[in-house]
Order: sequence, then structure tokens, then C-alpha cells
Amino acid sequence: MTRRHRIAGSPVNPGARGVLVAAFAAAIACAAPPAAAQDKASAAPRAAAPERIDTLRRIRDTGVLLLGVRETSVPFSYLDAQKQPHGYSVDLCLRVADAIRAEMKLPRLEVKFVPVSSSNRIPALLAGRIDLECGSTTNTRDRQQQVAFAYTTFVAGIKMLAKKSADVDSIEDLRGKTVVVTKGTTSEKLMRTLNDERVLRMTILESPDHGASFKAVDEGRAVAFPMDDVLLYGLISKARRPDDFAVVGRYLSVEPYAIMLRRDEPQFEKIVNRALIDLFQSGEIRRIYAKWFNTKDLNVPLNQHLREAFQAPNTHPAWP
Repeated sequence: MTRRHRIAGSPVNPGARGVLVAAFAAAIACAAPPAAAQDKASAAPRAAAPERIDTLRRIRDTGVLLLGVRETSVPFSYLDAQKQPHGYSVDLCLRVADAIRAEMKLPRLEVKFVPVSSSNRIPALLAGRIDLECGSTTNTRDRQQQVAFAYTTFVAGIKMLAKKSADVDSIEDLRGKTVVVTKGTTSEKLMRTLNDERVLRMTILESPDHGASFKAVDEGRAVAFPMDDVLLYGLISKARRPDDFAVVGRYLSVEPYAIMLRRDEPQFEKIVNRALIDLFQSGEIRRIYAKWFNTKDLNVPLNQHLREAFQAPNTHPAWP
């Protein structure tokens, strides 16, 4: 399948793969239901529940697949200088797009990229502004109450990024100090819990994305940035002075990443998961992994948790 990709509101990169992506309006209008006849004179109109989105039908009707991408989640999903998306999760979602087009026997499927953040990715999915979220989102029990997750595609763990000069080796070293977290992430929730449970008296700053969190440590406004280890290594690899920073401490959690989609769409979910199983069984997943995680700037060996996820696909949530 040939396709051109476009970021919503951004110019098309002539060197990008595939077919030009047409603009697509993702707003969904939900009208309030009429009040019962006997209540018309006395009751105010009640708002209706949001209209259920049938993703496969909408794709068939529009010929467009909406992929949510992140701006600074290196190397999973990020925008380059030309505002074009790249990354491990982006590559996997494009393979899923191929499978959707083939399964639905569409002559072509246009892919539109929509930037999302940690704080708005779930609302964007529920509102229909995106169909799949292709980032670095952890599958958690809480999130499973709102959305569905495809099979696990990566397993990380929360550690801490700090300057080597800060002399930080464990969570206890942050007692009474300032840390920064990215809003809407599992690490934010974890740090607030640990702060209360261990009476660490930390000051916790919130930032909108990982790039801003890293900048807070770089500029000395925070001593540490707790986040999934692989994302921290990715940020260090892009830093102006990478030797100034280190990823420290023991793992504070196990974080399985997965492509996020809407709940209660078994046929759509089946297509997404079948595409991933094909990548796992063919061995293509290891080539995609090596492309992003075995480079001169970033070398992250395939861990045992992820090996098992490729061998026995699962949707297990994070621990703890």
C-alpha cells in the first residue's frame, strides 16, 4: 500500500512515504435527545450520552485512519524538524494500517497523523479525534476502564533521570527536593503515591511533555525526572551534553506499552492484534526493534519481559 502521511495542520514532507493525506474533520456532534412529551413544558433538555463511534464503518466511509502521535517520546513517537512523525510505535501503527486496508479490501487508506500529549491522548481517542494512539502509553488497570489496549509491544520500567553532579542514586535521595513529572503519566501517579507513603516531602512540578520535564532538570529547576527508563535514555541521546546525565535508581515499576484504541470494538481490535501477531511470528518485530533500539546513540537490549510478550502475546496491565 502506498500512502502519504500528513500531520494535522502541517505541510506535507515531499520525501514522506506514500499517498497524500487529505484533511479530515474529526469533530463529532451529539444532539441532545428530545424530552418526553409530558415533560416538554417543565423540564430542561437533557444532554445525550456521546454517540458510539464505529471505527471500521467510519474508515470505510471516509477512507481515512487517524493515528495519534507524540511530539517528544523518543524513540517511540516523535516529530522531526519538519514536523513529520517517526518512531518504533509509529512504524508498528503503519503496519497495522496496511492490515486494516487489506482486511477491509480498500483500494487505498489515507493516514492522518494527529499530535497528542500525555494529558489529552485518552480524551482525543474517546472523542474520535484519533482511532489509534501510537506513542508510549502504559497499559494500566485504571486506563482499561476507559479504553482498550492491543497486545504489548514494549516493556519498560520507571527509573529516574538526574544530572551526574546531583548525586542521586535512589528515591530516598529525593527527600525534601524538587522533582518534575510529565502530567498524565503513570510516573506522576507513582511519585505522588510514594511521596505520601514514605513522607518524602518532595516538591512535585508538572510539565506538559517529556521534553519540558527534561528541560527542568537541565536548567536546575528539578533534581530528577522519574519516567520509563527507555524514554529517559532517548532524551539523553538527544541532549546537547548527554554526558551530564544518568539514568539512576532501581526499577520502581514494570510498564507494558501498547497501542491504545476504543473499547467494545472487537472486530477492529481483532484486526489490530492480528497484524501484531504477524509481526511477532514472522520475526519482523525484531528488525523493527533493532532499527530503533540498537543504534549508535541508543542501545537497549531486548529484555525478558518483552521476549515473552512476543512469544505469548498478552494485554497484561502494569505492575504495581
